[in-house]
Amino acid sequence: MSVRVDSWIWAVRLAKTRSQATAACKAGHVRVGDATAKPAQPVSEGDVVRVRLHGFEKIYRVTGLGTRRGSAAEAAALFEDLTPPAPPRVERPAAIVRDRGAGRPTKRERREIDRLRGFER
Repeated sequence: MSVRVDSWIWAVRLAKTRSQATAACKAGHVRVGDATAKPAQPVSEGDVVRVRLHGFEKIYRVTGLGTRRGSAAEAAALFEDLTPPAPPRVERPAAIVRDRGAGRPTKRERREIDRLRGFER
């Protein structure tokens, strides 16, 4: 048995509305296996679905088929999240703050600011 990919995306709560799920498929943001999916493409258990929504790509394995939108607990039982963890955030140095009205930095102060920002010359 299989269901439409846009219907499955909506049922597992990846998209807020069915029309958003359809639009994501039409825009090429949904891939089933390695191929870009059209809204009516069938999805069956075991398929890997890649969805790019809100600027992030998520990878899911279909573990159940659902055509109706239920609770979040029901939706969580229909997929397995295979998305790798995000890389650790790189800590940036604190912002350099100069007193208002202090004027233009001298050459020495500019070199110190560059050194703090990591721009060694």
